[in-house]
Parts: sequence; C-alpha cells; structure tokens
Amino acid sequence: MPMHFDYAMALGSFLVAIVIGLTGMGGGALMTPMLVTFFGVSPLTAVSSDLVAAAVMKPVGSAVHYRRGTIDMRLVGWLCVGSVPAAFCGVLVARALGDGEEVQDVIRNAMGVALLIAAAGLAVRIYQAMVDRAARHPKARRRTAEPGEPAAVEPPAIKVRPIPTALVGAIGGLVVGITSVGSGSLIIVGLLALYPTLKANQLVGTDLLQAVPLVFSAALGHLLFGDFHLEVTLALLAGSIPGVYLGSRISSRAPGGLIRRLLALVLLASALKMFGLGPTAMAWSLLGAIAAAVAVWLFVRHRHGLPLLRPARDEPQRAGAVADRDS
Repeated sequence: MPMHFDYAMALGSFLVAIVIGLTGMGGGALMTPMLVTFFGVSPLTAVSSDLVAAAVMKPVGSAVHYRRGTIDMRLVGWLCVGSVPAAFCGVLVARALGDGEEVQDVIRNAMGVALLIAAAGLAVRIYQAMVDRAARHPKARRRTAEPGEPAAVEPPAIKVRPIPTALVGAIGGLVVGITSVGSGSLIIVGLLALYPTLKANQLVGTDLLQAVPLVFSAALGHLLFGDFHLEVTLALLAGSIPGVYLGSRISSRAPGGLIRRLLALVLLASALKMFGLGPTAMAWSLLGAIAAAVAVWLFVRHRHGLPLLRPARDEPQRAGAVADRDS
C-alpha cells in the first residue's frame, strides 16, 4: 500500500518553521497543536512525529550560535544532566498511560498547561524588552544607557548554580517527553529565573544547544515506545527544513519584537484550544490578553516619564532595533 503524503501538512509546517527561524522558539508549541487541531492527528502521534522531526531541525540553529560564541557551555552541560534522562522518562510516562481517549485527553491538557507556561515565558521576555527600550529613551527619567548602546560594556560574570540548573533541565525534559512542548520555551523561562543577567543571545544560543541532546533523547524514546508515524514526520520535514532556513535568512531584517508578541498570542490561543474553549470564550480571552498588554505598555512608559502616546519620530531608531532584536 503506497504511503500517503499530506501536502497541506507540509505547507502548514513550512509556515510554522518560518516563525521558528525568525524567533528561535515555538517548535513543539506550534507544530504539535497544529497537527492536533487542523489535521486531526492524535496527541500522542503528534508528539512522537514532531519530536523526531525536531531532532533533524534543532542542530541547524544551534550551529549558528556556536559559531558566534553565544553559548554558555557550562549551563548546557548542567541542563543536559537533568533534561536528557528526564526526556526519555517522559516518553515512558506517556506510554504507560496507555492509548485510550482519556489518556489522549490527559496529554492534551498537559500540552495546554505547557503552552500557557510557554506564553508566560514569552510575556516576561517582552516585558523586559519594553522596560529596556523605555529606559534607553532620550527623555526617560530613569535612563540607563545611551540610545542604542548596551547598559554595560562587559556582561556580568555568570555564576553557575548546578543543582537548580539540572532541576530546570529535568522538569523541562519531562514535559518535552510527554508533550513535545518546552525544549525552547519552558527551559528559557527557567534560565531567566535563575540567571536574569544572561544576555538575550546567550539565552537563546544556550537553550538551542541543550535542546539538541534533549530532543534526540525524547525522539529516541518515541521511536521505541511512542506512536511514531513516518508519513507525518516526512510531511513535517518537507515543510520545516526550507521554512527554518528561510526564517533564519530573514531574521536579521524582521521585527523580532512584533513576531514574539504575535507568537505569544498564538501560544495562548493554542493552549485555550487544548482546554476545549469555544470560539466566543477564546475571542474574549485573547482580547483580554491584548488589553492587559496595552495596559502594561502604558504603565512602563508612565513609570519612565514618557508620554503615553508617542510620536514615531521621538523613538530612537537604533534603540528600537536593539530592543526588538533582544525581546
């Protein structure tokens, strides 16, 4: 019997992979919900196939950061101590639950929780970028640096905390093994909490490299014990490999801050969909999130003594570019 190739699924993975290339985030958090929501793939099959595809994609982004020297190898090592075995165990946990409808609901709800945490992590990064951009404005009361210039010439030394770092890796790895969500988003949240002075490019580079053995471990577990479907993975790879390449090529010119704001909304919408919210409730929830984001933006500007409605010419272009790239 010939294997069926789903061209619509390949196109969907191409579009999602462009976002991954632009932002460095959103792999499992977007790809797996897309498979479940739009293509009717069962949650366990979606997790298995997405992780195997991610094992092929992940090394590309990490290689770029490795060449640029934006990776803290000490953090990578301690994260992998916790994440690699935990990811494999997460697969066993998902398999031990069984294949019934109730189990699929458990995995779907777990994905929803993971997506909410991922959206919260992005929101924290966006807030930090807002504060940084406002503080660099020429008219700011609490100005910390010249517009477009770094707040410090040399980044402060990072003192590694081995046990908490390994614990972050273990929690993230377990969630990835069960849901495929979190190899980027969730672990970045933990790194932000443990190492708030870590530069944005170091944060992304470190997370991308540690995600390679993490995803390989989870993918191996799903190949052995999961519900891997070759035709789903081939469709994902056919779309995602050129998508990631294209997204990476245009990332230097794309408004990264705007992309991350949209990604946070998509993650929130995906989480609500996993919890079974209807269209009306989801629409009101997203509108509430947008209103809250606007209120926070106004608060940050007011706190730094800036006009709430700013003319575009008042925003220093170089500072905006820096903030968008780091957000």
